[in-house]
Amino acid sequence: MRIAVITFDGFNEIDSFVSFHILNRVDAAGWKAEITSPSGMVESRNGVRVFAQQPLEFANEADVVLFGSGSRTLEMVNDPAVMSRLKLDPERQLIGSQCSGALALWKLGLLQTLPVCTDFKTRPLLEAAGVPVLDQTFVASGNVASAGGCLSSPCLATWVICSLLDDAAAEAALDYVAPVGEREQFIAAALAAVQPFVSRKVIGANHS
Repeated sequence: MRIAVITFDGFNEIDSFVSFHILNRVDAAGWKAEITSPSGMVESRNGVRVFAQQPLEFANEADVVLFGSGSRTLEMVNDPAVMSRLKLDPERQLIGSQCSGALALWKLGLLQTLPVCTDFKTRPLLEAAGVPVLDQTFVASGNVASAGGCLSSPCLATWVICSLLDDAAAEAALDYVAPVGEREQFIAAALAAVQPFVSRKVIGANHS
């Protein structure tokens, strides 16, 4: 599975790196998450610079696309030079967002009347656009999902793994990052948040 973790300038390090790390803990042939950006290098809101592993167009062919959040998300989604490069398809891709990444789902027309989860700063922007925002950590409808709050990143990764593989694979990946002494609670909480929204997907069957 090819996974694009879309990371814009001004990105929130937790959103991009936590889901990226957990997803790359999955031991499955051809499974790889990559930082995907509009430019060759992007800088976080705190000045951390990272080199993109893939250009933005990679997201169009990826099996999974996750939008992280950041201080410049609204600017990015309102930039036609950026968003015109994205041609996503929820019929053949899993597409998710973290916090202000939900603005990208909205801008791409992926929400329609679907509710989302997001952070408290992004919430009024989405509600002003007529998007219903839920007071919960995670929600998904079909192949489109969203998570709210930086530390809900494990839920987004868990949803991807459970949807494309199974709960056991998700548990194994989460086991690496679970706080010592809280392993069972941590894994159970992530699974409980996403399981009501999981249905097994057949995505990327033609990819090696």
